[in-house]
Amino acid sequence: MANYQTLWWIGDATGQLAMIDQTLLPGEYREIRCQNVEAVWESIRSLRVRGAPAIGVAAAYGVVTGLQSVRNDAQSSFENRLAEVTNYLATSRPTAVNLFWALDRMKQNASLNAARPSTERHDLLLREAKRIDLEDREMCDQIGRHGSTLLNDGMSVLTHCNAGGLATAGNGTALSVIFSAVESGKKLHVFADETRPLLQGARLTAWELCRRSIPVTVICDNMAAQVMKEGRISAVVVGADRIAANGDAANKIGTYGLAILAGYHRIPFYVAAPYSTFDLSLPHGGLIPIEQRDRSEIACGFGKTTMPDEALAYNPAFDVTPAELITAIITERGVFPPSQVPR
Repeated sequence: MANYQTLWWIGDATGQLAMIDQTLLPGEYREIRCQNVEAVWESIRSLRVRGAPAIGVAAAYGVVTGLQSVRNDAQSSFENRLAEVTNYLATSRPTAVNLFWALDRMKQNASLNAARPSTERHDLLLREAKRIDLEDREMCDQIGRHGSTLLNDGMSVLTHCNAGGLATAGNGTALSVIFSAVESGKKLHVFADETRPLLQGARLTAWELCRRSIPVTVICDNMAAQVMKEGRISAVVVGADRIAANGDAANKIGTYGLAILAGYHRIPFYVAAPYSTFDLSLPHGGLIPIEQRDRSEIACGFGKTTMPDEALAYNPAFDVTPAELITAIITERGVFPPSQVPR
């Protein structure tokens, strides 16, 4: 079984956020401490903590760290700093809607308690952040229970990027489906895409599955079509960072291609995501902002130059899978087709 925790809070409202530095896995396991909001922002931006749900939880705790300096100040100072901190954290990553959902919850909590002293409001914000954390853990378990019914004993499941415990406060979204199925007695084999350019599948998903003694085979992203053609894949399960009102889903770059391949080979394609990932303000996925990452992730990944300095690089971190390519969406509220998202 797993014996790791992705992120956790230490102490009272004047404490600090701790997390696993995921940029070092699997070669090195290191826990880091974020003692101020700048450290939380940097951890989100640099992918030390990643995955839409985990980003939301980290941002909620980031608000608490950012307000420590005005904990004993007047309400006006507290309000000004709250706006400054939430706006700052919102700039860390643009695609994962859980980030903005969590920040909105923290702002709503502060607003509801506006008449209280700053110290008390700060304590209540830590309580709200811990509530978001706990809800995320419970959400993971519920997604796992609902999704595990879709997987049968002996199946081989393909997943992309990392939507496991490292991407959430709990057991993950896509991987929670697999974990729950295995815990119920089903034997599964997982194929994990490498997930270029940062190899979250090879580095993180495989690490999590090995820690739980679940058989996993890592493949390069461009091998998926051949593996499907050979009949080695029974289902595809991925996570999501934002889902539009029509069921279009944004996830790590390469997911869209997998959905096309799965459709051609008549393999069910499932998206596992919590309610907080749905953005009903966007009628379709074409309006989802796509984060553009730095050229260096392609040109000099992990310290090795892999292309000429004169060559340009295009590095979108996400793509959008159209709803018609998604067999079903797995949430903590049940499993349903994309067409039922608004309802």
